[in-house]
Amino acid sequence: MKENIPVEKNKDYIIDITSMGFEGEGVGKINDFTVFVKGALVGERVEIKIIKITKNYAVGKLINILNISENRTEPVCGIYKRCGGCQLQHLSYEGQLNFKKQRVKDCLTRIGKLEVADEAENNSQAIVLHDTIGMKNPFKYRNKVQLPVGEENGEVRIGFYAPKSHDIIDMQQCHIQPEVGDKIIAIFRNWMQQYKIRPYDEQKGTGNIRHIMVRKGFKTGEVMVVIVTNEPMVKHVEKLIEVLTKEIEGLKSIVQNINSKKTNVILGQQCKTLWGSDVISDYIGDFKFNISPLSFFQVNPEQTEVLYIKALEYAGLTGDEIVFDAYCGTGTISLFLSQKAKKVYGVEIIPQAIENAKINAQVNNVTNAEFIVGESEKVIPDLINKGIKADVVVVDPPRKGCEKSLLESLAKMKPRRIVYVSCDPSTLARDLGILEELGYRTLEVQPVDMFPHTAHVETVVQLTRS
Repeated sequence: MKENIPVEKNKDYIIDITSMGFEGEGVGKINDFTVFVKGALVGERVEIKIIKITKNYAVGKLINILNISENRTEPVCGIYKRCGGCQLQHLSYEGQLNFKKQRVKDCLTRIGKLEVADEAENNSQAIVLHDTIGMKNPFKYRNKVQLPVGEENGEVRIGFYAPKSHDIIDMQQCHIQPEVGDKIIAIFRNWMQQYKIRPYDEQKGTGNIRHIMVRKGFKTGEVMVVIVTNEPMVKHVEKLIEVLTKEIEGLKSIVQNINSKKTNVILGQQCKTLWGSDVISDYIGDFKFNISPLSFFQVNPEQTEVLYIKALEYAGLTGDEIVFDAYCGTGTISLFLSQKAKKVYGVEIIPQAIENAKINAQVNNVTNAEFIVGESEKVIPDLINKGIKADVVVVDPPRKGCEKSLLESLAKMKPRRIVYVSCDPSTLARDLGILEELGYRTLEVQPVDMFPHTAHVETVVQLTRS
């Protein structure tokens, strides 16, 4: 094997970066052997040290940039290189949007074997891939932040994990969360130091404060603080409440979440409201949503509205259609679709999410949406067998994509249109390839930047029966 690999570990090389990997790392070749270099950009010639070698690729550590890309920019965050929260702050925002579009295109062509063209190319046979829709201000966009709490040399540490580790990078300021989050973290740090409140030690299972979560309604200004603890009792918690209620504008809720399990899962199932309301509220478009500590709610409400408006456009509803919303979650897309549909059936496997969806429908006086607990792969065929067939189907699956059995059931039902909302271009491309074989044609693909400065991209796709 060694004879076929043209690089050696701990040896320095000079390499030209010709593309970017799925996690935003630079990619180049040495004698046709692929090398990944974190922090390098397309068009750059860089000096690297090989730190890892596998049978198919190597990983290089960036030592020096010999030719700098015009898309390189100085990260605004002082801990960017150590923190695992962002991957693309060294790339200009326009460069990030182009990278995300290219990532979607690469997946569609390589995995889905689909022909793709830009809208300007005027190719009637190809799928139209639009430019990524970005944000006017790609900072401070997250309405939720959840941070682990730890200790080092007697000092409290609160921040994000370093990449691929559980080492906490202590953080004073985060540029992708609202400023109120920074203020709340500072209050927690001072409170824990002053009253000697011990953070949780995940190795020993001792200590109490595990995570801090902050949620903010962007349109309402309402703030929720969640303390995730290992034990039911929290010493001197009244002192914390006193400072939070005095210092935090818009504070509506302080909740304790108890998670005594030895697990990587952040939240436990038991919540105790320490002050104020059990929930806060926010809007997406004209729809109001109540948000509890355990509720799923998209973390970028501004871009969520952009995404849902595009999904509604691609659904092409006139008011007469039956719509299935597979993987409906808490019903956010279902409610958007209900504006122009005759009836929407939302399906989701998580019972609490369906309960939230029903409450969300009541809060917004939506009467033409019905929510069903169960696997979409089983519930939708059951609906079809009962004679309920959809004219339009929306799927918004988890990262692993749709089960093939679900896609086959949908194709047998022959809806006029399918709208696919995806958080992973790889599984999206695989599923579009399957749908093409089942008699559907992909018309348009619209990437949306929901998570600026990270490598993630959301995509909404319009398909029609061939």
